[in-house]
Amino acid sequence: MPTLNWIGKEAVVKHHREVPFRLLEPVPELSLPSPAGRGAGGEGDHGSNLIVQGDNLHALKALLPRYAGQVKCIYIDPPYNTGNEGWVYNDNVNSPEIRRWLGEVVGREGETLDRHDRWLCMMYPRLVLLKQFLREDGAIFVSIDDNEVATLRLLMDEIFGAQNFVTTVLWQKIFAPKNSARHLSEDHDYVVIYAANAGVWKPNLLPRGDDAKARYKDDGDPRGPWTSGDLQARNYYSEGTYSVTCPSGRVISGPGKGMYWRVSKANFDRLDREGRIWWGESGNNMPRLKRYLSDVKDGVVPQTMWFYKDVGHTQEAKKELLELVDFATSDDVFITPKPTRLIQRILQIATDRDSLVLDSFAGSGTTGHAVLKQNAEDGGHRRFILVEMIDAIAGNVTAERVRRVAQGYRNAKGQDVEGLGGGFQFCRLSADPLFDADGQIRRDVRFAQLAEFVWFAETGAGFTGTADSPLLGVHDGRAIYLLYNGILKDRSIAGGNVLTGPVYDLLPPFAGPKVIYAAANRMGGRAAREGISFKQTPYALEV
Repeated sequence: MPTLNWIGKEAVVKHHREVPFRLLEPVPELSLPSPAGRGAGGEGDHGSNLIVQGDNLHALKALLPRYAGQVKCIYIDPPYNTGNEGWVYNDNVNSPEIRRWLGEVVGREGETLDRHDRWLCMMYPRLVLLKQFLREDGAIFVSIDDNEVATLRLLMDEIFGAQNFVTTVLWQKIFAPKNSARHLSEDHDYVVIYAANAGVWKPNLLPRGDDAKARYKDDGDPRGPWTSGDLQARNYYSEGTYSVTCPSGRVISGPGKGMYWRVSKANFDRLDREGRIWWGESGNNMPRLKRYLSDVKDGVVPQTMWFYKDVGHTQEAKKELLELVDFATSDDVFITPKPTRLIQRILQIATDRDSLVLDSFAGSGTTGHAVLKQNAEDGGHRRFILVEMIDAIAGNVTAERVRRVAQGYRNAKGQDVEGLGGGFQFCRLSADPLFDADGQIRRDVRFAQLAEFVWFAETGAGFTGTADSPLLGVHDGRAIYLLYNGILKDRSIAGGNVLTGPVYDLLPPFAGPKVIYAAANRMGGRAAREGISFKQTPYALEV
């Protein structure tokens, strides 16, 4: 399989491991409680919507202990690397050749000669982390254009596996050709799709539109609306050459030249007896098969051409955004936001009604808007995680848009628009990592926070427990325990952080093998007899 090589690749392939784990710090004043009064993500409420402000590489690392292996659909809209976006490479990679890029705006072709290298260095560790979030039946959708679509394909082949490539969608992003185009009017973008496991992932059927339904006519047939389908095919069929007699009495010697009936004579006669053969109004036409709306799949197979009339265009996206968010100047308006209908199409294809959706390049918040809108339309309970790096955008655009959509707002025409419902918790990344410079756990880290990390370190999966007991859960037949920060209510020495015989006797029992994380082990030989694998915090917490 062909692979990419670029400046800085050796330095970034393991960079995601060097990124420290940070904590999510709630910002109540920017959060939105749900209409039902339940906090939009109070502590321990892992089923809530999240908006995270911070560098998306660090944010993804912070989210992994909670959400690894739990996301059904990822959508990202990274920089296209056009040279017009003003993006800057700022990853703190231990490489001299990369450090010289820090703080430099990436320009156009010919201005920044290594701009593709910088883009690949930025994308690689983020895609590696994103892969860890996907459920086995999940998929990732990436918006891109011609500048990087070829390199993106090779990059994702390397990370996700070429066998998990699903398809590339063409999205018609404009409704009129650009007469100012230097060569050809570029009317489309791409959406590149990879599955976590292409053998497992199955796209949903799309709702049947009015145009498709209109092809079925209702003429009083008790079986309901129907349309007719061709009974002839070019593929050879040994039983597909026979004569038929029309109701008018005309004998048709067989299908057209080089054609065959799709069904045998016995099946044809049966279908005719059942009234499933259409002979035309006069009863004298070439026979066709009556296909009933009630017999076809409850929806249509998604196609790779997405037209603006179905999923929106860039001007529609800008109009949506300007209706929801007040910008100080025209320069502040996003250049290429995505229309809500485009993201809804992805949600319809790739999510169930209770799915978790992740967007780590959240920008204007279209994905959050689309999730709430899709939930309102089909009664779903999808949840979203949005990550936006720039503080002003995260609070004033991303969160503000989702807030107005959820609560309701007054549009540019002065009309009140009803809210879609929902809420979210707004978080920022902690300034200091989970572990201090000496590798010790920060003193202000709570049990629930460390529990997520311990579970992830031990299992590689996101923690979904309640973190109200030293027994975090059972994974692959092993019980995983954490003794930390007084979880045993200080009923034993060191607040229960040290594994001793009396402390062990206080733990919730488990008959099988046990992994116990604690500051020290003073059980001696009894630990082995009890089936305990002891791991010392913080030294054993390596991921």
